Amino acid sequence: QVQLVESGGGLVQPGGSLRLSCATSGFSFSGWTMGLYRQAPGQERELVASIVGSRTYTTYADSVKGRFTISRDNAKKTVYLQMNSLKPEDTAVYYCNKNANWFPWGQGTQVTVSS
Repeated sequence: QVQLVESGGGLVQPGGSLRLSCATSGFSFSGWTMGLYRQAPGQERELVASIVGSRTYTTYADSVKGRFTISRDNAKKTVYLQMNSLKPEDTAVYYCNKNANWFPWGQGTQVTVSS
């Protein structure tokens, strides 16, 4: 059974940092490109960043380039998102999943950027 468990969210002031984690189980983690997604209220879920299984290639949405860094630990079957210089528009529920043919979504972790 596939499990995707996001954690690390919280309330942070603009300019602050958070590190999200997504622990996975139930599938061959190292063989898949993994993505971090977010969904703000009333908006579609969007892909924020992705990383290939070999960790040699990453992609970022234009809105987070230079501020967010995605990484993964294949031994721990976990993907991470380091978020720096956070802005109010980064407020959303953050999820992880494959980059295509999604598994059922986890519960996500709420990130709120507000003063």
